[in-house]
Amino acid sequence: RVSSVLNRDVKQFGKKHMFDGSEETCWNSDQGTRQWVTLDFPRTVKVSQLHIQFQGGFSSRLCTLEGCRTGEEPVKISELYPEDINAMQISFATVEETELDKLKITFENSTDFFGRIVVYHLGVLGERL
Repeated sequence: RVSSVLNRDVKQFGKKHMFDGSEETCWNSDQGTRQWVTLDFPRTVKVSQLHIQFQGGFSSRLCTLEGCRTGEEPVKISELYPEDINAMQISFATVEETELDKLKITFENSTDFFGRIVVYHLGVLGERL
């Protein structure tokens, strides 16, 4: 799930584009503060890294990661401080290994004046339990 999609145009800017491996497609949020992405995993996972590629000018200065097991309340895992660049960012996103069924990434403050976030690739590394 995502907080919003630009002009509700899921065909062109929907969440699926973060995971399709294409350099041409992306998830583009609508305007507003605190955009987010929630990932529900089919089985419990142990997360070790987060990889993300923003469009420069439409990134977040602060990302908060929250996670939980099924039936539990989400807890804060980490805060990340990505750069406002186009490149895939891996080294900034090492997270403490955490077992969870749901992961929420909140983009606390966009570098875009209107609060839009653009993500070309999102990857969660770890292992299935």
